[in-house]
Amino acid sequence: MPNNRSEAADAGVTGRPGATGRGPRPEHRLWALLGPAFVAAVAYVDPGNVAANLTAGAEYGYLLVWVLVVSNAMAVLIQYLSAKLGLVTGRSLPELLGQRLRRGTRLTYWGQAEVVAAATDLAEVIGGAIALHLLFGLPLIWGGLITGVVSMILLAVHSRRGQRPFEFVIMGFLAIIAVGFLAGLFVSPVSWSEVAGGLVPRFGDAGTVLLAASMLGATVMPHAIYLHSALARDRHLPGEPGVDNEVVAAEPRALPPGQGVGGANPVTAAAADPSWKDRLPRLLRATKADVLWSLLIAGSVNIAMLLLAAASLRGVSGTDSIEGAHAAIEANLGPAIGVIFAVGLLASGLAATSVGAYAGAVIMGGLLHRRIPLLTRRLITLIPALVIVGMGVDPTWALVLSQVVLSLGIPFALIPLVRLTSSRAVMGEHASGLPVRVIGWVVVALIVALNLALIVITITGG
Repeated sequence: MPNNRSEAADAGVTGRPGATGRGPRPEHRLWALLGPAFVAAVAYVDPGNVAANLTAGAEYGYLLVWVLVVSNAMAVLIQYLSAKLGLVTGRSLPELLGQRLRRGTRLTYWGQAEVVAAATDLAEVIGGAIALHLLFGLPLIWGGLITGVVSMILLAVHSRRGQRPFEFVIMGFLAIIAVGFLAGLFVSPVSWSEVAGGLVPRFGDAGTVLLAASMLGATVMPHAIYLHSALARDRHLPGEPGVDNEVVAAEPRALPPGQGVGGANPVTAAAADPSWKDRLPRLLRATKADVLWSLLIAGSVNIAMLLLAAASLRGVSGTDSIEGAHAAIEANLGPAIGVIFAVGLLASGLAATSVGAYAGAVIMGGLLHRRIPLLTRRLITLIPALVIVGMGVDPTWALVLSQVVLSLGIPFALIPLVRLTSSRAVMGEHASGLPVRVIGWVVVALIVALNLALIVITITGG
């Protein structure tokens, strides 16, 4: 058990309770600081992406490539701001919101965040179930149950071993996902001139707007915005003695008097630990690299899925479902590519549902001020997803619809993030400068405008 601030810091970095962290701090090795963004990046390659991207490529060819490029560029900025918020303040985004909102507003805010979390979980459980059906012929309900059980095992790794081993496991899944979804691209007749044309922002019919919103919801993920601030904080911020790694802490870390939200002084982790001020710049640089590398991988995977569908599945009947797309991939590219694709889909579902449950616990903890065991959270959110699967709802339709719900939830995560990271009262000297603030609000405006168009199209029927 760490008995002083230095030992507690080492325990917090290693992610293992009681570790004294002998030897040099991991900050002296840049690669050792990578990891939190890779966990968050799994949310960007979940099964919802598969449904949205394959549909976009199969129906509209290369037309919407620009949506993925722009979305991924947005995601880089958004995820960095989220991680920066956690590092500088020592609080997650839900914790800061939970402190600033009145009770009624806070509960309402939590309600919409829970709807987003439920939509996320639905997509990931369905994706895993479809993959197990494709690989082994299992009924969807059994595939969903197995996906949930395996995700609980993955969360047990975090609960028992700490964050760093959990990061390694998720990074391994991310590598499998990348191979699974990139393999088909190497044998597909991609038209690179049409790809270049697809980089020009434009829409076709009303259906492309709906699909673009679905792709945006699958790429810029609200739960990843909430989660990343906690991931970066928990990995790098000096820990407190006796931290219970089996729960996500809902209560903010104690800071000296006057350092609270809305207080006279900025809320900074450096205020609680003077050495933190010296370490923070290097950690922020490492976080930039972490975000760039992880989202470069995730973005490449998403674009590869769309290009694969545009090159090999366009005009093929039945490709509006993942099962149909998989059959078309096998028919056009061979059984081996089909198996690799299904394995990538399975890895996507297993990893993403674990990360989604983690995010749900962070959201609930910060907004409800309750400590939520990860495994309990996983069990509670698994039940609605299994019920929907058991009802026989078309899985691909449910996946695309879940991404639309996620898209509608983005502004509720993004607007507070941009406001908080722009505030000197919250971030001190690390508040976003004018260029970042302008870009941030432009991103917010674009997303809100697209969501309003989505609502109008949905209500009017096109």
